[in-house]
Amino acid sequence: MARDTVDLQPLTRRDELVAWFEKGCKTEGPLRLGTEHEKFAFRPGTLAPVPYDGADGIGALLTALQQRTGWEPIVENGAIIGLFDEAGGGAVSLEPGGQLELSGAPLETLHQTAAELDRHLADVHAIGARLDMRFLALGMTPKWRRSEVPVMPKSRYRIMTAYMPKVGSLGLDMMYRTSTVQVNLDFTSEADMAMKMRVSLALQPLATALFANSPFTDGKLNGLRSLRSEIWRDTDPNRSGMLPFVFEEGFGFERYVDYALDVPMYFIKRGDDYLDATGTSFRDLFAGRHPLLPGQPAVLSDWVNHLSTIFPEVRLKRYLEMRGADVGSRDHIVALSAFWVGLLYDRSALSAAWDLVSGWTAAERQDLRDAVPRQGLGATIRGRSLRDLGREVLALARAGLKARARHDGTGHDETRYLDLLDARIASGRVAADDWIAAFNGPWRGSVDPVFSEAVI
Repeated sequence: MARDTVDLQPLTRRDELVAWFEKGCKTEGPLRLGTEHEKFAFRPGTLAPVPYDGADGIGALLTALQQRTGWEPIVENGAIIGLFDEAGGGAVSLEPGGQLELSGAPLETLHQTAAELDRHLADVHAIGARLDMRFLALGMTPKWRRSEVPVMPKSRYRIMTAYMPKVGSLGLDMMYRTSTVQVNLDFTSEADMAMKMRVSLALQPLATALFANSPFTDGKLNGLRSLRSEIWRDTDPNRSGMLPFVFEEGFGFERYVDYALDVPMYFIKRGDDYLDATGTSFRDLFAGRHPLLPGQPAVLSDWVNHLSTIFPEVRLKRYLEMRGADVGSRDHIVALSAFWVGLLYDRSALSAAWDLVSGWTAAERQDLRDAVPRQGLGATIRGRSLRDLGREVLALARAGLKARARHDGTGHDETRYLDLLDARIASGRVAADDWIAAFNGPWRGSVDPVFSEAVI
């Protein structure tokens, strides 16, 4: 999220919380997609992370990016922490350890997504060359220890940093040492949301396996293909996971509201101040009995900001966020969006995908999710490997993209963005497997070469 919401409309009834989600239903116009990705900035000479301060730091990068793009700065306590395009062209923000995030605009086609990504990368490369920084696209820092990672000047991150060790052992690693790619997708109705959320939750482990790209920690192999995904298993169980209730009969906006109301809060924002509300109940704030603001009602921005602090494998806002993938190369980033657009934006593909997963139990889905960080495409469900399942699912996604018939200026449709994933299924090797082989082979046990080969 590029910036926290400020909307002081009082909330007095539960149906107002439900209505906020209902307004996300896209009842007219084309369905759109918004692609987000994070990346680590580092010094090419020393391979060290880039701090915020200084004439060549992350703050200077954002300032130069603001001058280059003309986007509006987001400033907190005098420090620039992000940018946004007033015309709706997206935003740039900072994750806790200085990961630079592009939150892309809502676009109609994957061709537009690829072009947007190329423009952004051209911008950061040009500025990075002047500031002696490059950008690494891995799901986990391969070399830096947590103590070496810089801290960004954002108040909400200070609150989260103090709270995370109380609810899990790996939350700080999630904040400071991981990077992801996700795509945000529309729904047309409550029923459409429920179907898309069920399919995408069930198949999120497949996406995790296909996009696994974090096999290194502290300069060594960590024994997994996606440590980033494993970290989420011990971050904060109250706000993450596979959401079994989504598959229960009658699931809809009301049920998600009840879930979100019970997720403990991080903060309450009033003016420019972030009040530490960790562990307290949004229900108390909603009822006007929160200990930090006794007698004061919750406002709409409290609700929207609270929803941004919930981190399940698929997150519901006024769109659906696919959250299971490690970041990777430029083609890897666009392929993530292609995978989910092909499956979820074509009715036949979506229905066929549901037929594949509808019989799985909550326990089976959880077992698969737990196995994927280590086993990748070798993980199984009901005796079937994810590699085998992936062939069928990718065929559905390809058919869905073909049916969309969105062509670029050269006449190509969107199916080409799945070629990378087809190659991974065919070989049984994902990005993490290639890095592991290189580490054990030509790199001779060093992770340093990845800072050249995984640059984005």
